[in-house]
Amino acid sequence: MLHIGCHLSVSKGFYHMGKQALSIGADTFQFFTRNPRGASAKKLDLDDAAKLNELMAQNNFAPIVAHAPYTLNACSADENIRNLAKTMMAEDIKNLDNVSNVLYNFHPGSHVGQGVDIGIEFICQMLNEIMYEEQKSIILLETMAGKGSEVGSAFEELRRIIDGVNLSDKLGVCLDTCHVNDAGYDIVNNLDGVLEEFDRVIGIERLKAIHINDSINPLGAHKDRHAKIGEGHIGTDAFERIINHPYLRNLPFNLETPNDLDGYADEIKLLRGLYHE
Repeated sequence: MLHIGCHLSVSKGFYHMGKQALSIGADTFQFFTRNPRGASAKKLDLDDAAKLNELMAQNNFAPIVAHAPYTLNACSADENIRNLAKTMMAEDIKNLDNVSNVLYNFHPGSHVGQGVDIGIEFICQMLNEIMYEEQKSIILLETMAGKGSEVGSAFEELRRIIDGVNLSDKLGVCLDTCHVNDAGYDIVNNLDGVLEEFDRVIGIERLKAIHINDSINPLGAHKDRHAKIGEGHIGTDAFERIINHPYLRNLPFNLETPNDLDGYADEIKLLRGLYHE
């Protein structure tokens, strides 16, 4: 079965998102833990979280994905920004202990001219300070497009972060199809080769979720501009291969395409039609 969903707004609560997901034929979804362009977070409603947990169990949901805000930059040159990132992430993973079957995804960050080595050192330092043995959620490093000074556009950079974290058994990777395309990994013509490289460098068992997005830009553009499925440089035929690949077909896929709820429903229907049961 194809496990697929989309990005939903948490503004009306966890249970509402679960009901929305079901209404469009989804069995997973993604949400921002707080204001994506800021730092503020809504107070956690434990009853609402419990209702979502029950709904997901009743409807056999795949793991859902909590996404950290874009403002979280663990490798900023500004110590205040790094400290804010640490505070936000520490609060988020503590709150997510109350949500069942959830993965916590974040962008590794931008080193803003300090260099990749220093960026990776800062990221590992933050994770080592906030992660704890009892945490329930797996933290996902997202593959990045390589825009500006982003860390994480190369599989080797993600591997270095994993190697620098003490509780690395609680780390995984979320592969974004637009991002890896823009980073130069040819998932259109060489999907097997890209996934074999991922397995060799990182380990395919670390791959826990997929952001399934087409790309406005061609291979290696380092731009990060998402397109609707089939309307970009990746294309529908490639997505059929992606969702059916033995390494990927059982993972949760989440759409981050420029869409409203009805548009997501159409894309979910399209992708389900391409899935080989």
